[in-house]
Amino acid sequence: MSLASRMQNSPVYDPVHLLGTVETIHDDGSYSVCCDGYVWPCRRAASCMLMPAVGDTVLLSGPDHQRVYLLAVIEQADPAASLLAVPGNLRVTAANVAIESRENTRLTSAQALDLNSANLRVQSDKGMCLVNEMEYVGKQVQSTVGFFHFIGNVYESIVDRLSQMSRSSFKVTEGVEQVRAGMIDYEAEKTARVHSKYTVVTAEDLIKVDGKQIHMG
Repeated sequence: MSLASRMQNSPVYDPVHLLGTVETIHDDGSYSVCCDGYVWPCRRAASCMLMPAVGDTVLLSGPDHQRVYLLAVIEQADPAASLLAVPGNLRVTAANVAIESRENTRLTSAQALDLNSANLRVQSDKGMCLVNEMEYVGKQVQSTVGFFHFIGNVYESIVDRLSQMSRSSFKVTEGVEQVRAGMIDYEAEKTARVHSKYTVVTAEDLIKVDGKQIHMG
């Protein structure tokens, strides 16, 4: 087929390339854009990630009057409110990604929020964590704090070995304190004192009291 024949058989286009103002946003995701007194029905192009709002100045383009798309938001009616939206899943790939905000940054997910990284660093002058249920699984935790304050109803700890070192230790128990062990060894460099209204010391085989002086009564 010759070039002249192909040109005769080719469809005739009437390209559209206009600036207009968004008048209506319909429930099905389509838009009505007014350009020089004429209202154009159109859909948002996939490349236009900035969600148009009523009153925004937008760019319309298409091969003919039946296929017109909203390509871009040229000027926002309210520049203080911007929304990036896509109909499906969104994935951003880059060598480095930085998100900066002069005021507040919020991440919200209706189901789950996953953070996967070889190294995780969180730095803040003040923080608050509100979690109904938390489970931590790891190999090692090292914490350095100036002051630690814990308030809870029940505290349970199950470990193979427990080591505590402190300069001073104070513990107050209002109810009953019980210790069950295979062997108990208490040693004080200066004074060891046990005082109560009633004191009972029992042994099945042997009770030994040893000292340079022993005062009874």
